[in-house]
Amino acid sequence: MIVRGLSLLWLLGWSLIGVADELRYALEATPVATNTWVVEGSTGNFSRDNGGNIVNVAFIATGDGVVVIDTGPSRLYGEALRALIEATTDEPIRHVLLTHHHPDHVFGNQAFDPDTLYMLDSGRQALAREGEAFSDNMYRLVGDWMRGTEVVVPANTLAPGPLVVGDHRFWLMEFSGHTGSDLVVFDENTGVLFASDMVFYNRALTTPQSPGLMVWAKELMALSELPYTLVVPGHGPVVSDDSAFRQMNDYLSWLYQTLSKSASRGLTLAEVMNLPIPDRFQGMAGTRYELIRTTTHLYPRYEKAALELLPER
Repeated sequence: MIVRGLSLLWLLGWSLIGVADELRYALEATPVATNTWVVEGSTGNFSRDNGGNIVNVAFIATGDGVVVIDTGPSRLYGEALRALIEATTDEPIRHVLLTHHHPDHVFGNQAFDPDTLYMLDSGRQALAREGEAFSDNMYRLVGDWMRGTEVVVPANTLAPGPLVVGDHRFWLMEFSGHTGSDLVVFDENTGVLFASDMVFYNRALTTPQSPGLMVWAKELMALSELPYTLVVPGHGPVVSDDSAFRQMNDYLSWLYQTLSKSASRGLTLAEVMNLPIPDRFQGMAGTRYELIRTTTHLYPRYEKAALELLPER
């Protein structure tokens, strides 16, 4: 019986290894402008079904090398992305611009030459500080898709301003609304705005590390005034008009008003989490899930502000 049991365990182990070896990201590069491609992820939450592939990444062939924007959620994803880039263009990868420290955007770093990795300094510090905790959480959420993934903090630092690569002039901007350190890349040649997670479209916002909803809304207004031809959000479909900005502004305003009014009424966390979501947001993925997360992380600030407004007795 013992031998038979060991044999079953041995067979099970090999079958699991076989399943793990079959894990593949079926990435596709969609051309959105001249020599510019977007690899679009789903609008779902992290899961073992999607391997964490919920993010939009992009790459641009400049004539003097490729500029990549974000590397995805795992080493496996990064390797698949690099293979896709090499199958799409013969140009070498010169710059990999990492927009912020969240794992779905930077955990594919291992697949790229360390000398090509660039990040805002505050983003680098956040990744160094929080990367391992994010890694532990990702292993729990997506399982074997993360095997072999290690946190790689870029050695190269970006600064806001122009970046010229080949025949492309990119304008790099630093915002704070999503995480406190958010890179946005505007390609002046094509007018494509790589907004990363400063913009979500048809997907509810992730807000736990936001310095404030109205901070985000104010920065969003500045972004919307750029002379873009196309907006590539961090999550959701690429869009050629202002619909992503309008949806974002509407949703941010609703969240702010909901949290403010709930706090002034003395509602509990549980009561806020279960408030009705307006019908106009029902087409957005993850609304209830993200309302629960937003309430958990941000609502205490609104409760504190409401208490400070109460008259002294």
